[in-house]
Amino acid sequence: MAALAMREKQVQQSYRPIISIHKWFARRPGSVFRSLILSEFAEKELQEAYWEGNRFDGVVADPFMGGGTTIFESLRVGASAVGCDINPMAYWLVRQAVDPIDLDAFRAAGRQVFDELNSRVGELYKTACTSCDREADVKYFLWVKTCACPGCGGLTSLFPGYRVAESVRHPKEVFTCPACDVLQEFAKGDKKACASCGLDLSQGNTRRGKTVCLDCGTEFAHLKEMGGPPQHRLFAIEYQCSHCYASTPGRQFKSPDGDDHRRLRQADELRAASPVSDLIPDESIPEGDETNRLHRWGYSHYRELFSSRQQFGLGILADIIRNVGDRRMRHALATVFSDFLRYQNLLCRYDTYALKCQDIFSVHGYPVGLVACENNLPGIPRVGSGSFIHFVEKFAKAKKYAQAPYETTHNRGAKKLVPTPGESIEAAVVSAEPRPADRAAWLNCSPSHALDLRAESLDAVFTDPPYFDNVQYAELMDFCFVWLRRILADEVEPFRRESTRTAFELTGNRTLGRGLDTFTRGLSEVFVRMSGAMKRGAPFAFTYHHNDAAAYVPLVVAMLDAGFTCTAVLPAPAEMAASLHIAGTNSSILDSVFVCRKREFVASATSAPSAPSVPHPRGSIAAAVRRDVASMKTAGYECTAGDIACLEAGHVAGEAVRRLAAGEWNPHAPVETRMTAVRATVDSLVEGFHREP
Repeated sequence: MAALAMREKQVQQSYRPIISIHKWFARRPGSVFRSLILSEFAEKELQEAYWEGNRFDGVVADPFMGGGTTIFESLRVGASAVGCDINPMAYWLVRQAVDPIDLDAFRAAGRQVFDELNSRVGELYKTACTSCDREADVKYFLWVKTCACPGCGGLTSLFPGYRVAESVRHPKEVFTCPACDVLQEFAKGDKKACASCGLDLSQGNTRRGKTVCLDCGTEFAHLKEMGGPPQHRLFAIEYQCSHCYASTPGRQFKSPDGDDHRRLRQADELRAASPVSDLIPDESIPEGDETNRLHRWGYSHYRELFSSRQQFGLGILADIIRNVGDRRMRHALATVFSDFLRYQNLLCRYDTYALKCQDIFSVHGYPVGLVACENNLPGIPRVGSGSFIHFVEKFAKAKKYAQAPYETTHNRGAKKLVPTPGESIEAAVVSAEPRPADRAAWLNCSPSHALDLRAESLDAVFTDPPYFDNVQYAELMDFCFVWLRRILADEVEPFRRESTRTAFELTGNRTLGRGLDTFTRGLSEVFVRMSGAMKRGAPFAFTYHHNDAAAYVPLVVAMLDAGFTCTAVLPAPAEMAASLHIAGTNSSILDSVFVCRKREFVASATSAPSAPSVPHPRGSIAAAVRRDVASMKTAGYECTAGDIACLEAGHVAGEAVRRLAAGEWNPHAPVETRMTAVRATVDSLVEGFHREP
């Protein structure tokens, strides 16, 4: 499983194209959950069953379905699925992944919307080619933030560096001179100085929150001088001319000319007179651990994260989609619209190495860079990425995989697709808990602890709960939600809310006062609800990791409150080491997979000779960690200190559950009392672990 998951996390969209339906954060590898499900239910050995089509009757639940991994993998093998998430965006993207669609009809509808969008806004994404002077398509507009200098009052640009492109995918390095406002090219070893004014271009004028005015030399803290959302200045364009690009070495760059600035003024006028202003969000940005970063930069409303051209174009596109007659096509295209927003805003950055637009959510937060990349909104077919036409095709590929999923193997370095006949992710979406043989999905946008489930109806629960405060799901997904609700609110009840935020969200959040005690209460309520609906002996398995050992205490409390004991803790790759949000940190890329069953079942299984066999952890915590490190090495991965710390915390938590489950655990005691009891046991185990040889 570890080797499969390691490969998958390197290029997850290639191994599980279904995740391209819509962005979600911290998705766990589908190979991990497929392995867990087949290990429990398949009659054949996992190594054989994994690569074949499977079919068994059962009901699998996920109370924190998020991006839908458990739902997808359960439906693939023929089970019915019960999914629940408090976030409307999670509910929607999973529903869109599962709901059957006619792919030919979808592609035709997408092309029709693209053509209409292009006819209405395409002129705003044109420029004059500097080689042949004919009209060309813009790929990206590059903007720099500006600020009034407190010394001279002039407007100065905030450049962290003047390089636009490295000499990797372009024959020379491209730099901008902020004084002359022109682009210049240099060979890699050349001195980086403006040919006209002599300005040193080797480093920018902004560093560590301070800017040096290019006119008077005053150094100042730019955030203190803004007094509102940042203003931007267009300074570079990457384009592609259909007439001369083929004969041009590298890419095509230019400084904006008079016509480019005229188009900017035209966009401002069109936005001001827009007939679809009701589709442009006017919601304010509420406080939160992630959104407070936006407030520090002066942003107060979501619309301020978009240029006038983007606001106008997105409003037009939302209106076109809103008027698509076929409900299924309308909903699918609305999902495409929502997803591609992450490439259509002024928090996107330009990758000077790869020469492309970077997703706003390439990190799990709201990164505010000094240089912004504005993408072509309709897009150029088969050129660039992140535009509407590209996301239509991305959605279609995801749905094609949903209809005929496959696995991927490697033979002597060559990738090979392995069909799994008879499997499908698409299924009927029903409005009540399905029966085992229905092969249907019941999806809910509600608190999981209040889910109306039949007693002893669940054959298994596989889930990936929030990792306390690691990801602020609601704060981030509101970015898409405030736009999508304007299309869906009249049709889909969860989109009648003004935000995805709710008091039932379980993520830790300092700004909102949600600490470990709140997380513990909520997690316990959900675990208890699931336990009450599970069949005798059914597994409850979940993934988790956190850099802070204290964040494991709520897990132990929740498992004990639900009447579980922990029968196994397994290592599983969960992240890509090169992911931008963890690169350069001591964060772990490994999860602990906790496998639990009800205590009375495990007790009977271990005491009665004829009872089902239940795995039981063996040896010390130190020995378990050594086994995990060795197994990961066999899978081709050398564990880091951060990985080992997380593996240790997982095994300590598992052993704490077993020890406390053997005594008198009171699930009705105050949460502080329960947490204190767990901490004492954990501290004792950690002390003993550190004394082990």
